[in-house]
Amino acid sequence: MKVAGRIGVGLAGLVVIGGGVLAAPRLLDDDSGSRATASEQRLGGEPVPEPSAARPTHAPFTLVATGDIIPYPSIVQRSADDADKAGEYDFRKILAGVKPLVSAADLAICHHEIPYGRPGGPYTGYPTFKAPHQLADALKDAGYDGCSTASNHTLDDGYEGLARTLEHLDRVGIPHVGSARSAEEAKAPARLSAGGAQVAQLSYTYGTNGIPLPQDKPWAVNLIDKDRIIADARAARAGGANVVVLSVHWGTEWQTAPDEQQKELAQALTASRSADGLPDIDLIIGTHNHVPQPYEKINGTWVVFGMGDQVASFVPADKLRGNQSSVPRFTFAPAAAHPGRWEVVKAEYLTQYSDMGPPFRVVCASCAASDTSLPAAKRSEYARIDQQVTEAVMSRGAGGQGLEHATR
Repeated sequence: MKVAGRIGVGLAGLVVIGGGVLAAPRLLDDDSGSRATASEQRLGGEPVPEPSAARPTHAPFTLVATGDIIPYPSIVQRSADDADKAGEYDFRKILAGVKPLVSAADLAICHHEIPYGRPGGPYTGYPTFKAPHQLADALKDAGYDGCSTASNHTLDDGYEGLARTLEHLDRVGIPHVGSARSAEEAKAPARLSAGGAQVAQLSYTYGTNGIPLPQDKPWAVNLIDKDRIIADARAARAGGANVVVLSVHWGTEWQTAPDEQQKELAQALTASRSADGLPDIDLIIGTHNHVPQPYEKINGTWVVFGMGDQVASFVPADKLRGNQSSVPRFTFAPAAAHPGRWEVVKAEYLTQYSDMGPPFRVVCASCAASDTSLPAAKRSEYARIDQQVTEAVMSRGAGGQGLEHATR
């Protein structure tokens, strides 16, 4: 059973892991005003076991991530056309082509780049995005277990848009991290669970396109700070996380090669070690660049510099690469030499394409390239996309480090 929530930090510095081992019970208020220990709280309608009863089966699990979701006006219009009623928006058909891949993973993580506008709109595109909140329902339907929300567009509709977005992700039951409605929420990683492992996800962005953080809410968006990222990773680990995954919004747009900030930060973060010499961060997943970027194992840790956009609709010939992306899939298993730790035992990637259609649909290109039910011309198009993404993904030698190309 997948369990998801947030890791909360108590006043005494003790961390409570919902659904797993508790560092110490602490009293929480429920909606009725009664008091209960954290271990008696419920998560997702199921009781959270006491430490003595929590004996998970340690088993390998798969983690899939996808790139930036950016509903441009043409995509919003497509979702309106796909809806059953006028005035409604349905993104489920747009994502149906990758739903089998996402839902099959033990854990699936999206990057939610833009805020939701007010119900009924207006919904806008670049430079300040606002999308219909029905996107959250489609993400849940596709099988996502969590989403990062720190990006350069997080504040496109101000703090109200930020809060509105998190409320709708809460409504559909998708944990999120990277932006926050309180200082306490900003401190807490998103928490996921699979294979008996507690997984903490962190999220940060290089900036917010010059939109200042609210003066009275400086914690609203997590900004990249090497020392803070390491401190947050160590806090999550101290709180019981077996795996720490970092989602980071960084780099130079439209550039396949990682820039100096990406390379320097990746080097520093993967070199960071605990007192027992183990990595503080187990996986780094990058977003922002619009185009697929390389994968590389640095200091023994996999870094996906940039996946590219998962949902985009670029039309100019020089920007068609913005409709391509990679989908990393990592298999984690318990580390025999280090009890309580999981490690990557298999690294794979698939390729993805925002097919302009008509109708507009997101497609697993590496899956569809060999689908004999499709016309030969379409298979050829997907095979070409698959090859182009592969060239970017492998451009820093990831193939020689064990990265495999998957087709399903």
